[in-house]
Amino acid sequence: MEVSKHAYFHGYFHMPAFFLESKDNPKIKHLRGLIEQSSFRKKNRQTVLEGTHLSLAWLEQNRSIHSIFTTEVAYSHPDLEKIVSMYEGNVFVLSESLYNDISTLGTSLACLAIVDLPSSNQALNFKEDTLILDNIQDPGNVGTLLRSAAAAGIEQVVCTKGSASIWSPRVLRAGMGAHFSLQTYENIALEDLLEKFTIPVYVTSSHQSESVYSKNLRKQCVWILGNEGQGASNYALKHAEAVSIPQPGGQESLNVAIAGSICFFEMVRQRL
Repeated sequence: MEVSKHAYFHGYFHMPAFFLESKDNPKIKHLRGLIEQSSFRKKNRQTVLEGTHLSLAWLEQNRSIHSIFTTEVAYSHPDLEKIVSMYEGNVFVLSESLYNDISTLGTSLACLAIVDLPSSNQALNFKEDTLILDNIQDPGNVGTLLRSAAAAGIEQVVCTKGSASIWSPRVLRAGMGAHFSLQTYENIALEDLLEKFTIPVYVTSSHQSESVYSKNLRKQCVWILGNEGQGASNYALKHAEAVSIPQPGGQESLNVAIAGSICFFEMVRQRL
C-alpha cells in the first residue's frame, strides 16, 4: 500500500512523497533489477545513480531523473532538499530496513535515482587521446580509471567485451561523476579497433618493456590497460608499444587503476 505525504521544507512546497512499504512493490522490483542485473539495465536502457553526489552532478548537466528513492530521515537533509528542488518527479520514501536491503553504499545519505542510459551517437575519433580497458573486470578499477582519465583530459573510453559494465551502479559510484564528461563505448573487440588509430598506442606491461618516462607523450595517444590478473592480452601486446612503470621496490605489479593513473599524469606533466 502507498500512502501519499506532502512535504514542506523551509517554507517551500515540494513534490509529493509516496511511502513504499513492500519489497514486492513493482517500483521496488524495478529498482532492484536495475541495481543488480546488467541485462535488466540493457533491456530498460536505464541505470541507478547512488548517493547525492552523483544525482547532483547529473542534474547540474541538465539531465533528467525519472524517480528518486530515499528514507524518511534523509528526506529532510539539506543535500537531498537541493536535489528535490532541481527535480520534477515523484520521491518514494522507503523504510530504513527496506532501503538498506536494496542499497549497495551502506552508510551514505539515502538517495537512489533512476536515469536513462545515455546513448553515444558520436563516432570514435581515432586521432584523439583514448583509454581502452581490455577485460578489466573489477567495477572499482573501471570507475577509478574513468575518474583519472577524465581528470587527465582523456575524453574517449572504450571497454572491450568482458570488462565491467561502465554504467553499472558500482562503476558509476567509483567514477564519482567522471562518466558525465566522457564519451564511452562498450563491448568493442580490440581486433576491430586498434589498427584504425593513426596515433601512438601504448599498452602497460610489467615485462620486457621500456619505461613510460622515456616516451614522448606530448601528442595524442592511446592507452591500453589489461585484465587485473592476466595483464594485457596477446593481441594488445603484439599491436601496441609496451611500456612499464619503474618499481625500485621490486613488487611484481601495480594495481591496474594505479598504473593507468601514473601513465595518464605523466602524459599531463609532459604537456604542461
